[in-house]
Amino acid sequence: MVDKRAARGVPSLVWRAGQERRLALINAYAPLTGARVLVDGCGIGLYVRAIARYTPHVVGIDIEAEHVRQGSAAGTRNLLVAAGEHLPFAEATFDVVLSHEVLEHVRDDRQACREMVRVLRPGGRAVVFVPNRNYPFETHGIYWRGRYSFGNKPLVNWLPDALRNRLAPHVRTYTTAQVRALFAATPTRIVVHTQIYPAFDNLIARRPRFGAWLRAVMHAFERTPLRMFGLSHFLVVERTV
Repeated sequence: MVDKRAARGVPSLVWRAGQERRLALINAYAPLTGARVLVDGCGIGLYVRAIARYTPHVVGIDIEAEHVRQGSAAGTRNLLVAAGEHLPFAEATFDVVLSHEVLEHVRDDRQACREMVRVLRPGGRAVVFVPNRNYPFETHGIYWRGRYSFGNKPLVNWLPDALRNRLAPHVRTYTTAQVRALFAATPTRIVVHTQIYPAFDNLIARRPRFGAWLRAVMHAFERTPLRMFGLSHFLVVERTV
């Protein structure tokens, strides 16, 4: 049996510096003020609630009804149950679509990307965060001797595909070419594509000085070729027609 945390991932449950930094990145490349925004795979709706600071026109969908109920009960509005491969919206509905660490879990990632582009207006932008194959840890856990082990596992992503996929068959991770290929057959252009490191919020909570130093060093790496080892790809594409 596949562990549910493995198959669907664990949604963000708290809002901290790392999420705030990513929100700033989103807003820098896909301006949110007054925009019509879809959060595709919203979990319990933390990004929906945060984006509502900028615009009242924000909707979140998630395949897990439990997550939608939890977010709605906490007061987050406009959350719906739906699958990313079959978005329940008309073509050209949104100015911005956010997919935050979701595509690695969906059944058909290319179909999910086609749907994101379909619901974007021409000139609208899709913002995507997905796991980077070059990151030295598999953050979604692994299967070992038939049992699921949750947590960060070192060097798994650096193994050959056959071995890596035996240990982590439940989640994808992407090379630069693979993440770009998700949108290759769509009417889009790449606005920005880079890699970003973690914010180390948990470490900073335990060891503030060391954690803050490590965060500063890793974030400085993002301005160098060492960004290739970052935690996540950050990709923004714009619908052209």
